[in-house]
Amino acid sequence: MNALLRIAAWLLAVTLVGLPVYAVLNGWIAGSRWPMRHLVVTGEFRQVSDTRVRSAVLPLVQNGFFAVDLAEVRATLSKLPWVHRVEVRKRWPDRLEVSLVEYRPLARWGSNRMLSENGELFPAPKGLGKNLPLFEGPESRASELMAFHSQARPLFMGSGLRVAIVRLSARGSWNLTLSDGCEIEVGRGDPQLRLARFARLLPRIDSADPREIKRADLRYTNGFALTWREPAIASPPDPATQAKS
Repeated sequence: MNALLRIAAWLLAVTLVGLPVYAVLNGWIAGSRWPMRHLVVTGEFRQVSDTRVRSAVLPLVQNGFFAVDLAEVRATLSKLPWVHRVEVRKRWPDRLEVSLVEYRPLARWGSNRMLSENGELFPAPKGLGKNLPLFEGPESRASELMAFHSQARPLFMGSGLRVAIVRLSARGSWNLTLSDGCEIEVGRGDPQLRLARFARLLPRIDSADPREIKRADLRYTNGFALTWREPAIASPPDPATQAKS
C-alpha cells in the first residue's frame, strides 16, 4: 500500500509541475508575460510584400513566446504565392526572425504556373508575368526548354525581337514564336544551327522585302521556306467625308 501511495504522490507531483509548463508552452496561461514584441523579416522582396508576411504571422504569435509553433509559421508562409523557401527562428525574449527566399521566374508555364531560374515549377497568380516568355512542353524536359531559350534569345536581339513562346513537342520538335508574331518551325536535328542561320539572314531578308514574315519553316537541309503576311487592305474613303471636304 505504501508503495502505491508513493507512486500516486509522485505522479501527482509530476502533474502539478508539468501541467503549468505544458500550459505555458501552449499559450494557455501567462502568454502576456512573454509576448512576442518584435518581428524581423528579411529577404530580397520583389513579389511578396513585408506587409503580407506580417499579416500572415501575426495571428500565430498572439499567445506568447513559448507558444509560437515554428513549424506552423513556416507552413503558413510557404503557402504564400512566390515563396520558395522559409526559415524561422525565435530569439529570447521576444523576437521572431523570418527569412524568405522568393522564386525567381524565368518563364510562364501554362495559365497558372511559372518556371523558376532553377528549373522548378511553382504556382503563380493568373495575369502576372505577361512580359515573360511562355514555355510549352513536357515537364520532364523543362531544363531543355530553358537551355534552348537561352540560346535563341540573343540571336534576335539585333533585330529588336524577343522570343515570346518556346514549344517542344513530345517527339522533340522545336517551335518558336517571336514578339512580332512570326512563327518559326525549327524541327528536330541541329535546331540551334538552323535557328542561328535564319537569325543571321533575317536582317537581309527584312531589308530586301518590306512585308512581314508570318511563318518560317527551317526544316530544310540547305535553306528555309517563308510565308508572308497579307498586306492590310486600305478602307475606301467615305463619300460623305469627301463631300464635306
